[in-house]
Amino acid sequence: MFKEYKTIKEVVGPLMLVEGVEGVKYNELVEIIQKNGEVRRGRVLEIDRDKALVQLFESSHGLQISTSKAKFLGRSMELSVSEDMLGRVFDGMGNPKDGGAPVIPVKRMDINGEPINPAARDYPNEFIQTGISAIDGLNTLVRGQKLPVFSMSGLPHAQLAAQIARQARVLKSDEKFAVVFAAVGITYEEADYFVQDFKRTGAISRTVLFTNLADDPAIERIATPKMALTAAEYLAYDLGMHVLVIITDITNYCEALREVSAARKEVPGRRGYPGYLYTDLASIYERAGRIRGKSGSITQIPILTMPEDDKTHPIPDLTGYITEGQIILSRELYKKGINPPIDVLPSLSRLKDKGIGAGKTREDHADTMNQLFSAYARGKEAKELAAILGDAALTDIDKLYAGFAESFEKQYVSQGFDKNRTIEETLDTGWQLLKILPRGELKRIKTELIEKYLGSGYGEKN
Repeated sequence: MFKEYKTIKEVVGPLMLVEGVEGVKYNELVEIIQKNGEVRRGRVLEIDRDKALVQLFESSHGLQISTSKAKFLGRSMELSVSEDMLGRVFDGMGNPKDGGAPVIPVKRMDINGEPINPAARDYPNEFIQTGISAIDGLNTLVRGQKLPVFSMSGLPHAQLAAQIARQARVLKSDEKFAVVFAAVGITYEEADYFVQDFKRTGAISRTVLFTNLADDPAIERIATPKMALTAAEYLAYDLGMHVLVIITDITNYCEALREVSAARKEVPGRRGYPGYLYTDLASIYERAGRIRGKSGSITQIPILTMPEDDKTHPIPDLTGYITEGQIILSRELYKKGINPPIDVLPSLSRLKDKGIGAGKTREDHADTMNQLFSAYARGKEAKELAAILGDAALTDIDKLYAGFAESFEKQYVSQGFDKNRTIEETLDTGWQLLKILPRGELKRIKTELIEKYLGSGYGEKN
C-alpha cells in the first residue's frame, strides 16, 4: 500500500523535507507528484521521528511544494536483471540508453546487495589474463580479486580500462566470461569512446555498460556503481559466469558523496569528505569475490584519479586499505611515450602468488617475475646515479642494468593499447630481456629453468 503525503515543508537544493510520515524506511523510493501530473523521483536519506529527508534524483528547479504530494513506494531502488542485459548500454539508473527496448526482467534485485558471509567466501586462486604484460607478468590479477588502478589527471586510464575490458579472459576456454563496465561522472566524449570502442571490437556482445555523465544528478552518480555490481551479482551467482567489473572513475563517485554530505550539513571528515567514506567504499569493493558452491565470481578493477597526484589523499588511501593491491600509472613514463604507463615497482597485487605457476600460467612465472623486479629496480637506481654523477661513475655491470631498465620499459611495459599478449608471450619477452644480463646475475631463477628457457650453454662466456 503506497503512502501519500501533502506535507512537503521545505526544499533545499536536491533535498526535500516531508513531515508527518509513518512507517517510512531508510533508502525507500519516493515519487513527487505535482499538480500538472509531472513526477519526480527520490529516495529517503534520513528519518527523524515523523520527518523524512528525501534526496531528489532530478533537479528541484520549478517544484511547487504547496501543491505537490510525496508518495512513498515501500521499496528501495531495484534493477531489472536478465541475461539479455549483455550487449546493452544503460544510464546510471539502469534505464536503456542504446535505443533498445527495456529489459524484460527475470527478477528485480535491490541495488544495495547483501553482504557476503565471510565464512562462505572462497579464496581467489585462478589467473585472469588481461593481455597486458605489466599486469599479467608482474602484478597478476586473480579471479575474485579487487585490484584498483591509481591514475592521475591527464593519463590514459580510459584507454587502459577499455583495453582490459576488451582483452580480459579466463584461460579455460569453456568458462563463460562477462564484463560489467560502469563509467561514473564522465564526459559525453568519454562515454561515446567506450561505447564505440566496444562496438568496434565486438566486446559489446559480452559487456553490460552503465554510463553516468558529468551533468547527471549526484544521486545517479552514487547509484551507478551499485547498479553495475547488482548486474554482476546476477550474472555471477545466478548464471554462473565469471564477471569482471570495471568502475571508472571512483573519484567522481566520492565527490558526489561529499556533495550530498554537504547538502545534509554533516560534520565533514578528512578534506571535506564524509566520515563514513571508508565504510561506503568498502560496501562497493567487498561485493567482489567467490562464494563456495557457486561457479561464478566477481573480480573488480576500480579506477580512480588521485587528486593532485597524491597517494595519501583519502580516496586512494582508503581504497588501498580495502583492496588487494594497486596498479599505479606514472606521469613520468607517459611523458616518455610508454603506454600503458604502468609503474611496476610501486604497483602491487597481493594475491599474485596464488594465481601463477604450473597449471595456472607457467612454471617459470614466479622466478622470472622476481628477477625482472629486482633487475629493473637496480637499473633504475643506476640511471638515477648516472643522472647525478655522470655515466663515468657507473661500473660495467651498472651500465648493463641501466640498459636493461631502458629495454624493459620499451619492450615489456610499453605495448600500446591494441596489443593483446598471451601469458606465454609475456613470459617469453621477460626471458629475452634477461639475456641482457650475465648468467651470474640471474640469482632468483632456478638453474633448471635457465637451462630450459635460455639453453644449457647460456652465459658460459660471461
